[in-house]
Amino acid sequence: MPSPTYVIGHRNPDADAICSAIAYAALKGSRGEEGCVAARCGNSNDRIDAILQRFNHPLPILVPDVTPRLRDVMATDILSVTPDGTCAEALDLMDQRDLRMLPVVRGDGTIEGTISVFQLGKVFMPHLREPRKMRRVLARLSAIARSLSAVVHHMVDGDRIEELFVRVAAMDIDSFGKLTAAEDIPSGKNVMIVGDRLNIQRKSISNGVRLLVISGNQPVLPEIAELARAAGVSLMVSPWDSATTAWIIRAATAIETVVDRNYSAFNPDLPVTEARRKVASSSSAAFLVTGEDGKLAGLFSKTDLYRKSRTNLILVDHNETSQAVAGADDVSILEIIDHHRLGPTATQQPILFINEPVGSTCTIVGDLFRRDGIEPTPDLAGIMMSGIVSDTLLLQSPTATPKDRSTLEWLAARAGIEAKALAQLIFSSGSVILGRDPRAVIESDYKLYEEEGVRFGVSQIEELGFANYRAHSRSLGEALGQVRAASDLYFCCLLVTDINTQNSLLLVRGDRDFIAQISYPRAEGDDAYDMPGIVSRKKQLVPYLTGIVRALRSEEAGRGA
Repeated sequence: MPSPTYVIGHRNPDADAICSAIAYAALKGSRGEEGCVAARCGNSNDRIDAILQRFNHPLPILVPDVTPRLRDVMATDILSVTPDGTCAEALDLMDQRDLRMLPVVRGDGTIEGTISVFQLGKVFMPHLREPRKMRRVLARLSAIARSLSAVVHHMVDGDRIEELFVRVAAMDIDSFGKLTAAEDIPSGKNVMIVGDRLNIQRKSISNGVRLLVISGNQPVLPEIAELARAAGVSLMVSPWDSATTAWIIRAATAIETVVDRNYSAFNPDLPVTEARRKVASSSSAAFLVTGEDGKLAGLFSKTDLYRKSRTNLILVDHNETSQAVAGADDVSILEIIDHHRLGPTATQQPILFINEPVGSTCTIVGDLFRRDGIEPTPDLAGIMMSGIVSDTLLLQSPTATPKDRSTLEWLAARAGIEAKALAQLIFSSGSVILGRDPRAVIESDYKLYEEEGVRFGVSQIEELGFANYRAHSRSLGEALGQVRAASDLYFCCLLVTDINTQNSLLLVRGDRDFIAQISYPRAEGDDAYDMPGIVSRKKQLVPYLTGIVRALRSEEAGRGA
């Protein structure tokens, strides 16, 4: 199932961010574009809750972080081998699927280690200077029989791993006797491969070899079978020729004797960017991912860490990634629908970017419904109205435009509600100051900006009068200072707007040189600045603040020259 495309507003979302996300996801669905889901990356507030309750719509799903993690890129359909398997079985799996490494997993799902093509190469590589090593195998007789698809006539203690040495009897009986006498390998460790030479078969049994393998599917005489049984010699018949039989027996080496137990396991929630750093210098073909229970959960390669993320975003009511959901820089941004200034956002490919100088993102979305000839439901029209009313202060904000007005009227006709009545519902839905602790008030509608290399934060709340603010101004000032310190900002401010009078107070914490440049008068009896007629953060306050920053930077540059 493909991952959804999240239609999502900025951090600490306001009503316009939530309402435009809901409306644009609905528009995409009406166009037949599947998979778009309205989302939010921050908490709701009383105003948003009142709007959604009035228009019978649930709160968008919470997506606080879209940072790609190992669980997003790892393979979960994993081929593995067990410790009691054979190197031949591991090699066959690798060959079938073109793999370079396999996890070695116990029956209960816990990890024993890994086995790689490199390790298998060391098992099968000829040791010309040490011929004895070329014949050595650590295996179970039962595994040898399974690997050969052999017919077993007699087997003694077949499930024990033991050190064995493979020999092919390709000489006559006299030479065979001299060769075996000259070796220092105990007969009980020999695996003797022989064809239909009865004298060699008898001699091997009398010498007490551990295993006698008759190659080429040759028949076993009853006499030989009885001798082997009486002497406690295991006996089987291989369908292969002697050379192939010898190779397969070596490949029957038990995986648990060569498994690499020095492996690194990663947590599924580890960010992909951190995983890249951790494995950068490793030569491993793949890496294991384990769950909290220590069992194998997935597998990834270095290539997987650079695949395109499966998470897609459509940003509404913002375009700067500093204001976007955490991890937005690392996923695909498909579209942006916004009405703010342009910020430094880079995308991986060309995208649809609609940016209009209107008072609300819901105005843009509502106009798209109108232009496409798509009739929104009454509830959806009411949701878009709410975004416009909230962001333009019922068209009283200096950001409001004729397009906001005409779109609001078009939506009102479909929602069956008057804009003034909706404004009363929205703006009387409760005081942010009274409903939250001071830090949460600051962060309820808070945005980060950067100008001339200077980072600063601006929060805005709307109240019916300034009484609640003045009663809590001290604690709000302390919280503002905490938010500034937490993000190491040049300054941080809170704009408190009185919806009734269309005036604001500005509370600031920051650099002294910056504060000294604020030209508005201090509010009487208050640690804030009186800003009559200032109600728009986007169109009035932020341009004023960035102007001060640019002037200070220019002055610093002049002194430096």
